Order: sequence, then C-alpha cells, then structure tokens
Amino acid sequence: MVAMLVVVAGVLAWALWPAAAPPPRQREYRAETACLLTGEKGVAAPEAVPVWAGMQQASLATHVKIQYLEVSGPQTPENAETYLASLVQSRCDLILTVGAAPVGALRAGAARFPTVRFVGINGGNASSNVSVVEANSPQVAQQKSRELIAALAS
Repeated sequence: MVAMLVVVAGVLAWALWPAAAPPPRQREYRAETACLLTGEKGVAAPEAVPVWAGMQQASLATHVKIQYLEVSGPQTPENAETYLASLVQSRCDLILTVGAAPVGALRAGAARFPTVRFVGINGGNASSNVSVVEANSPQVAQQKSRELIAALAS
C-alpha cells in the first residue's frame, strides 16, 4: 500500500511539475545600427532589393540592427538630404545609400557629418567618411552589403 502511494505521488509530481520556460521570442540586438536610404520605391526598388537582402542576412548572423528610410516627394538630392540627416539623427552607425537621389544627397551632405560612416552603392565621392562600392550585379551588391554589416559587428 505504501509503495502504491509513493508511485502515485511520484507520477503526480512528474505530471504536475512546471515545464521549462520557452526560449524568448525576441532577438537580442547589438548596439550598432546600419541604415539604408532609398528612393521612393523603398526596398522594393530593383537597385535596393539585393542591398536590403544582404543587410537582412548580415543582421540575422550578427544581430546588428538594420532599418531603411525611403525618400518621399521630389526625387532630388536636395530633398534626399533631409532624409539623410534624419538617419544621422537616428544615430545610425553606418548609412548606405542606393539610387540617384540618395547617392546625390550623400555627395552633397556627408561632409556635414564627419563622424558618421557612409557608403554609396554605385555612386558617390570617396572621402574620409564615405566609401563607394561599385556593384555591377545584384549578387555583388548583396555580398558587399552583407560584408559591410558584418564588419560593423566586429
């Protein structure tokens, strides 16, 4: 009888024991943020698709935060400069630009923000805080953006 009670108590304890908590669903990000400035079509623009894909792949691997901002209104470098400044104010550690207006804004506005690192994809003028990446294919653009984000994490 005592043995039966011990077995029943053991089975009940095992059945009612709380399950282990599931792993957290949120991703723990690093402090670094990489941003992409695009034209009005955003990350759906043909020139932005591979860059954004590379940034997403790198973010999954490195946990660097990524975000993008599209230029609304006139697609001119002067208008895009406002959006470039917004990304700087958002404390982006690395800002990539793709498309005519964003790259034009980079040419005109990067000198005002000497502590921010910029990358012009297929355009821009290299300087102390601006790098230019020539990506002659979508695969190269994706690979280069992935490498830039990975370097930010190291």
